[in-house]
Amino acid sequence: MLPFILLFISFASNAQAILYHNFNGYTLTGEPGNAAVLKQFDAMLVVDGKVAAVGPLSAISKNLKQQPDSKVDLQGKTVLPGIIDAHGHMLGLGENLMQVDLRTAVSEEDAVTRVQEFATTEAGPWVIGRGWNQENWQNREFPTALSLDEFIVERPVWLTRVDGHAGWANSKALELAGITADTVSPEGGEIIRDANGQPTGVLIDNAMALVESKIPAKNADYYRRALVTAFDHLVSEGITGVHDAGVDATNLAVYRQLAEEGKMPVRVYAMLSASEPTLPDLLAAGPIHTADDSLTVASVKIYTDGALGSRGAALIEPYSDAPNTRGLLVTQPDTIEQLFNLIIPHGFQINIHAIGDRANRIALDKFAHAYETIGGRNLRHRIEHAQVVHPDDIPRFKELNIIASMQPTHATSDKNMAEDRIGKERMQGAYAWQTFLEQGTIVAAGSDFPVELSNPFFGVHAAVTRQDRDNQPQGGWYAHEAMTREQALRAFTLDAAYASGQEQQLGSLEPGKWADFIVLDQDPFDVASDKLWRADVLATYVAGEAVFTQE
Repeated sequence: MLPFILLFISFASNAQAILYHNFNGYTLTGEPGNAAVLKQFDAMLVVDGKVAAVGPLSAISKNLKQQPDSKVDLQGKTVLPGIIDAHGHMLGLGENLMQVDLRTAVSEEDAVTRVQEFATTEAGPWVIGRGWNQENWQNREFPTALSLDEFIVERPVWLTRVDGHAGWANSKALELAGITADTVSPEGGEIIRDANGQPTGVLIDNAMALVESKIPAKNADYYRRALVTAFDHLVSEGITGVHDAGVDATNLAVYRQLAEEGKMPVRVYAMLSASEPTLPDLLAAGPIHTADDSLTVASVKIYTDGALGSRGAALIEPYSDAPNTRGLLVTQPDTIEQLFNLIIPHGFQINIHAIGDRANRIALDKFAHAYETIGGRNLRHRIEHAQVVHPDDIPRFKELNIIASMQPTHATSDKNMAEDRIGKERMQGAYAWQTFLEQGTIVAAGSDFPVELSNPFFGVHAAVTRQDRDNQPQGGWYAHEAMTREQALRAFTLDAAYASGQEQQLGSLEPGKWADFIVLDQDPFDVASDKLWRADVLATYVAGEAVFTQE
């Protein structure tokens, strides 16, 4: 733990200065890719929304040339930098909070009951929901349209799987989409069929568009309502920044309006969607950086493959539990290369979704080729998820200067099916956080909400223990890949800020940075590891202003 050195502290007479004191404060520093350095302090001076000084109260008070406008006693609680979720879906979270939530459904029948109850209170033309996961059901089988048809016949139903890579439709929705036994599965997608060749109601990856294209378009007012709903939820969990993984033009326009109005309590690093039709124009307009750092647009999100749970993740060898498939490429390699050639010359970072080992290899190959042909090594490109990586490819992350954007709770959610999908041998390169960290690769942590719950302390707990919130399995799942507490918290703060090129403005409580911080009821460096997930956020501050306080 390093000492703080304070010089005389002064500020303009018209500045707004607040001295926070009587707390147990931590911040993680250190050079990216090197060991995390823990600093501790009990007072912090905030001037015009930025940190002016941190350290012992006695030292700050001694060096102040003038008195602050106010002093805030935090009553001995714990203070951390605001959490930055390096991979989430803001619109999806807001929608999830406004739709039927199936994440805790314990069976197909339970899910159908919840959908039926929701449909009786919501009168829209479609019944929309998200969150089902057949891996949490006893039979672990995909659901069918027939179970929905028993209760909802006249209204189309569309329920997205928890990972966003599969959807479950009733027969009315299949009818509107024109899906029959004769419909051919699109490239990069699959229509699940029964033994007679009839569609069952589940669509994988690119096949989902057959139904989703029939859902009435969302307008700007809908986007705004969903985003504001997401903001309110996230600040209550101590999240002050989000890297929004895949934003279309309408979403971007709403963000810009909210930023202009000063109504973004969560800082957003928005990744443009590679499928956005106006992407060339958005790239030509250049990056967006608001003066208050509430909105930054400097990256593009590309999908390579699907997800492991729906067997859409692209693997080099066949699935262990489905030898007839190696998964799906949502975007073909030639198209990925064309996108790289479009994006990199404009100076935008590329954030490419890759879950399976084949998808990760393709992404790495495309980065290597781009560096040789058009450059871009200095743009801090990222692979989102890096979930199953061939051991031969792990060192290439470091060699190619690729950031691994990883989500700790994916491991604890997938532990009941991952070995079934890929077998023990391929687990050597799966969810390999510590292996990446030890070779000096920067790991930026997130949750992938609403695929997982957004609470960041669920992620910290999973990262440190490799256990679920029932603290299973005993000793942790492939526990040698666990992070230290310092590594985990830096991955959710400073390293996440580095992954968006904002480490000079965000991610730690140091002079000159925005005063984004949270107040907790427990000390994450003192509490037992099995209780890390229980941390309760008492208050959240962005630029020194409270955006959430617990009643």
